[in-house]
Amino acid sequence: MKRKKFLTWIGQLLIKFQFFWLLTASFLTILWLDNPSLAISSPNGGEIRAVWLTTNDTNTVIDRAKLKESITQLAKLNFNTIYPVVWNSGYALYESAVAQKAGIQPFIPKGLQGQDPLEDIISQAHQQGLQVMPWFEFGLMAPPTSELALKHPNWFTKKRDGSNTVKSAAGEVIWLNPFHPEVQQFMTSLVVEVARKYEIDGIQFDDHLSFPYELGYDSYTVNLYKQETQQAPPADPKDPTWMRWRATQLTAYVSQLNQTLKAIKPKAIFSISPNPYYVAYNFFLQDWLSWARQDLIDEVIVQIYRPDLPSFVKELTQPEIKEVQQKIPMGVGILTGLRNRPISMQLIEEKVLTARQYGLGVSFFFYDSLWNYAPETVPERQSRFLALFSSPVNRPTRQIPIPTPALSEGVSVPTATQNPSQEPYYYDGIPIPVYPAW
Repeated sequence: MKRKKFLTWIGQLLIKFQFFWLLTASFLTILWLDNPSLAISSPNGGEIRAVWLTTNDTNTVIDRAKLKESITQLAKLNFNTIYPVVWNSGYALYESAVAQKAGIQPFIPKGLQGQDPLEDIISQAHQQGLQVMPWFEFGLMAPPTSELALKHPNWFTKKRDGSNTVKSAAGEVIWLNPFHPEVQQFMTSLVVEVARKYEIDGIQFDDHLSFPYELGYDSYTVNLYKQETQQAPPADPKDPTWMRWRATQLTAYVSQLNQTLKAIKPKAIFSISPNPYYVAYNFFLQDWLSWARQDLIDEVIVQIYRPDLPSFVKELTQPEIKEVQQKIPMGVGILTGLRNRPISMQLIEEKVLTARQYGLGVSFFFYDSLWNYAPETVPERQSRFLALFSSPVNRPTRQIPIPTPALSEGVSVPTATQNPSQEPYYYDGIPIPVYPAW
């Protein structure tokens, strides 16, 4: 009987807690609507207001008239940044001499009117005052059936058992070895090509500038590890020393990539849109906190595709976010919907306003779901986005560098158990089981 009463009390407490969050979110929304001065709260007065142009938006990208209409609408709604995809599924989504040399044909070489789609995006966006940072979405990830995988099998890393495929939101994929010189040359050449060929404002890599912790047992990496440590890699892929060594090697490549970009375009922004840090490091060896501390990146957009406001807020309060946002511009990735999964505008508004209260900008995944695939009408969605971004604002500038704290003084490397929310992880906007079951 006592146990039943206790469970009832717990249930009532949880209901009250959820009600508190809903009430708080509603209050913030009303407060903001009545106080436009709350529109911007980042330390330097700027705010990232961005959207990803994905392969889901192909018709928008390749049709000049449709693209013009879309960018004009984004400008009217006071967005200031576009991240258009240029590298996906092992293919360059522009006319790439680098990809052709590697035996990979362009996926979208020309637009419907014969134009270069990426050049068209940049030209039209700049006319409307938006910045453009081409997005290397798949990064080091590729489908096993892609031309890249079939023509360059020695470029890909492996698990300890010799297999190389890993499950992802994109299905079974394999991963390029970021330590291999030929892989580094290929990926760097793609970045160089885009930087030299187009008037970009920066580039963006995401959570795929990494590789799953199970990998790294290919012959090249094993030999490299033996040369540096005089030991064979541990059998346990989660061994802390083995994890740190691979993460450090990846950081060294990021440093090289950043230096190469800045040598071509010194003012270009090197943007990263990773998973939350505890996922990025523990499962993808992506130590973006160290990258920020070492001045290897200029902007971080953390993908926080949470299904409700409380779990979203828990991610915003992590110490690594508080630290990095004092140094470089930061934002959060917010899911605006998928074709089979509409997201209410109310939840989007609550997340934007909450991110703003923490001094963070936003980027929406993805363009077409801003007002399509939505429970509200297109005019209603657009008017409510305009209410969120009621006046134009510049992107934030880089903060004055602050001393880099030692790991013992700041954020320690997290462990797999340090998940601030026990909700399912959202990877590329798709809910997946809690690690390490995935």
